[in-house]
Amino acid sequence: MNLRASIPVRWKTSPWPYFVLALGWSWLFWIPVAVSGLDVSESPGIVLLAIGILGPAVSAVLLNLLLGDNADRRDYWTRLTNFRGITPRWYATVLLVPPLCSVLAILQALLIEGSIPPLDAAIGYLAHPGRIIPFAVLILLYGPLPEEMGWRGYALDRLQRRWNALVSSLILGLIWSIWHMPLFFMRGTLMSDVFPLWSARFWVAMVPGILTGAVLMTWVYNNTGRSTLAAVLLHFMMNFTGEFLRLPGELKNYPFLWQILIAVAVIMVYGPATLTGRGRGRSLGRGQEAAG
Repeated sequence: MNLRASIPVRWKTSPWPYFVLALGWSWLFWIPVAVSGLDVSESPGIVLLAIGILGPAVSAVLLNLLLGDNADRRDYWTRLTNFRGITPRWYATVLLVPPLCSVLAILQALLIEGSIPPLDAAIGYLAHPGRIIPFAVLILLYGPLPEEMGWRGYALDRLQRRWNALVSSLILGLIWSIWHMPLFFMRGTLMSDVFPLWSARFWVAMVPGILTGAVLMTWVYNNTGRSTLAAVLLHFMMNFTGEFLRLPGELKNYPFLWQILIAVAVIMVYGPATLTGRGRGRSLGRGQEAAG
């Protein structure tokens, strides 16, 4: 019996089996860490944290093997590895928008506080430049690469087959937020250290921060011919810049405020249908590429 032929067609085009598998995989490893009080800066907590982070990527690869055909799998890996599929304009967008949010936040702090806030992380790395590359690699592997192999690499197309780009972004952003939740209960994670649970910083980062981040991800993804690589790079720049130019205290919310404004501008200029400024179709699936 052909297993693939016996799987309902709706499972192949629906994002929901993916979301169940991705959250299930990650939470299977994360919830025991949160409940036990293990510190993720040391073993075995760090091992369980790392395995859990792979949930979005592992789920996407498994479902592509089980549900996809050769064309699906070729399309999946091409979108992740094709550097030439991103035009110079969109490389510039991906690389400059996150730093722009941080620079505007620093200027905002200067106007409000009367002085430039201390940028201890940036000063520390510039004083020891040999640490920047390991830091960047850690940032890439800690979230952007394994997450985007699933969120944008697998789930977004399936959402856009049913809903427009804006609604798809908000649904994905909501699930993305829920996926992060166990991290806030785990000792030693970036989430619990920088955005304490139920604090003002938590609410800004988890709700408007992630939702507008998802909108910007879709905007870049749809305008680069559905490039998963572009989403990885944007996610990386968001995380790298946020850590490198980390602001102290409640000033950490300022970059999110600028990100929200940029996302609103993107929606208004490019339109909620596809976030590309072209056409009013509902979806951008395989073979319906928009390249900028």
